[in-house]
Amino acid sequence: MIRPHPYSSDIAFTPTVKAFQTRHGSRAAYARMETERGWQTRITPDVARFIERQTSVFFATANDEGQPYIQHRGGPAGFLHVLDDRTIAFADFAGNRQYITQGNLADNPKAYLFLIDYAHQQRIKVWGEARVVEDDPALLAKLMPQGYKARGERTIVMTVSAWDVNCPQHIPQRFDAADVAAALDERDRRIEALEAELAQLRKASRA
Repeated sequence: MIRPHPYSSDIAFTPTVKAFQTRHGSRAAYARMETERGWQTRITPDVARFIERQTSVFFATANDEGQPYIQHRGGPAGFLHVLDDRTIAFADFAGNRQYITQGNLADNPKAYLFLIDYAHQQRIKVWGEARVVEDDPALLAKLMPQGYKARGERTIVMTVSAWDVNCPQHIPQRFDAADVAAALDERDRRIEALEAELAQLRKASRA
């Protein structure tokens, strides 16, 4: 069960974290953020669009001893579904059968989703609690990407507690191979059109 905090950012800004912010001189700024706007607790339409266009994300859990575990999750754009303004869900594809994430969530529902868009140098952090759903074939069918060559075994449903946007500092700009290929194809078509136009102009000048 998600326990309420005085401020939504308290999910990450523990008293110890705040003490370090004070020590390093950033506490005053974050205190103003807490009282003036804070971190949002509901998924806005623009963040939903950001989430659903991702093809590669990182999903973090921890076991009952506090040992963290980060797992990469990937699929075609749209494999992450925003079911409503507090819920993100995705199909759990068959993998290496270690079941660390599933075991961790059985002991400790705390979860964290890290999304980064290298091309646009954007990243979003999402805190919440997650559960594994194994007995809902209709939900699994709804979450499975159309035509994707993967076998869905179960679903993971995350209830959002808070989210925040990181600054773009230090994010290297990288592009997906498909995006690069599409840009190169467009360049080649443009060159071909320009060469054809140039040939027509040369032909006309000789007439």
